[in-house]
Amino acid sequence: MIRSMTAYAFAETQGPVGTLSCELRTVNHRYLELSPRLPDDLRVFESALRERIAARLSRGKVDLAVRLRSEARGDALQVNHTVLGRLSELAMDLESRFPRMSIEFTELLRFPGVVQQAEVDQDELQAALFGVLDEALDALTATREREGAKLGQILQERLDGIERIIADVRGWMPQIREGLRARLEQRLADLKQPADPGRLEQELVLQLTRVDVDEELDRLTTHIAEARRVLGLKEPVGRRLDFLMQEFNREANTLGSKSVDARSTNAAVELKVLIEQMREQVQNIE
Repeated sequence: MIRSMTAYAFAETQGPVGTLSCELRTVNHRYLELSPRLPDDLRVFESALRERIAARLSRGKVDLAVRLRSEARGDALQVNHTVLGRLSELAMDLESRFPRMSIEFTELLRFPGVVQQAEVDQDELQAALFGVLDEALDALTATREREGAKLGQILQERLDGIERIIADVRGWMPQIREGLRARLEQRLADLKQPADPGRLEQELVLQLTRVDVDEELDRLTTHIAEARRVLGLKEPVGRRLDFLMQEFNREANTLGSKSVDARSTNAAVELKVLIEQMREQVQNIE
């Protein structure tokens, strides 16, 4: 199943470490480019996050935003009795020299080191982080696959259109060749000098060779079959399809340059339109 590179996903979880949320946005890009925004407490996990995302996504510009909200809990607060005792000694020592000095309890708590918050277990924090990331990646992948299915349908419809054009041109070619022969014979008949029949045949063969598009039509048919095969692969196919679009365009250009008939000229233009529509869609496929 093909996947789009444009998607959005959000996941959130609550646990002992607090509330963790993960937001993912992806757009098309030639390679995989990750731009993470992490709180300071989680920067130590950035390398592992990159590896985890690269294992799930192969292409696209990925914006990752992780937020951590730690709920204040009474049992998570600890008083540093050593620091508090030292402050008490200083207060009693200074009380005789500053009898009017008063110390509020809340001021003591604000002194650096008096109140400490229990450290979060790093393994527990990493497990929670990876869990919410995987949940967001699952949602992101599902969205990319749904959008990819729509893109695949569009591409299949364009391939059907190219197939119809190829069939039309094949059907016109006998008439185009016959018309070319008739025009050449008429031009030679208008000459005052009688034409050598052998020379006529040589010139006719040369002209028919120049306008022969059977090879281009055969290659277009081969490209259609390959595109349909690639669309059915269970792996990233964007780069393969991008290369195929170049091949499609090359054959369409050659078909147009060899055209000597309005019908085949219009067919070449229509081919280019369909191929360009496909190319635009392929740019968003992983």
